Amino acid sequence: MTRLFHVSDVHFGREDREAIDWFGRKVKEEQPDAVIMTGDLTMRARAAEFAAAGKWLESLGRPVTVEVGNHDLPYFNLWARFVTPYKRYRAIERLIEKPLDVKGVSVVPLKTTARFQFRTNWSKGYVSTRSLQESLALVEAVPAGDLVFVAAHHPLIEAGTLATSKTRHGRAALDALATAGVHAVLTGHVHDPFDVAHEIEGRTVRLIGAGTLSERVRSKPPSFNEIRVTGSSFETVARFKGEGAVVL
Repeated sequence: MTRLFHVSDVHFGREDREAIDWFGRKVKEEQPDAVIMTGDLTMRARAAEFAAAGKWLESLGRPVTVEVGNHDLPYFNLWARFVTPYKRYRAIERLIEKPLDVKGVSVVPLKTTARFQFRTNWSKGYVSTRSLQESLALVEAVPAGDLVFVAAHHPLIEAGTLATSKTRHGRAALDALATAGVHAVLTGHVHDPFDVAHEIEGRTVRLIGAGTLSERVRSKPPSFNEIRVTGSSFETVARFKGEGAVVL
């Protein structure tokens, strides 16, 4: 069995210290095959927050891939946002949008953040044509027989959670990914876990969201997802700090 730990929205600067220490212990005790981090490592994209996040990720000692979340782009410093938005990511640069191939599972990145949008709330999701095409090219190169998981920050369509993503071009992206043979899209942003199956032209694609390890909880306590893969099937288990686990 392949076991993946899917974690999101740690928000260093507003992190729940007990929750991230709990997650770190679980990683060391259980040694998952990989850790998939779907964005919002930081609260305000400050250098000190990225430094703390980098040390934490390195301490896990497992293969890791990291997506960029909306909180990981400078918000108030417009020069940094538009000209050098990823400069402070250097501490973990090699982990950013890194494809993974782990025991029959290929993890492909999809960028859903944007430096600028024609709407007032830039925190919401956006899938550009370029980002989608880059992801589809990686999906096409996946070894035959692998499960294909796409990792992104924003849910491509709404999943009935308290918070929303309102991802522009998300529905079209989901349709294209499903047609290409993607089995699941792993995301964060909304701070509550979910696993929802969608049927698209005869194919089933699952939308899987991780909760948060920050103080900024919504309807559920701090949590992460454990994805258990056996052959061509998989299940998602939401694991809550101090409150056990639930199969989603």
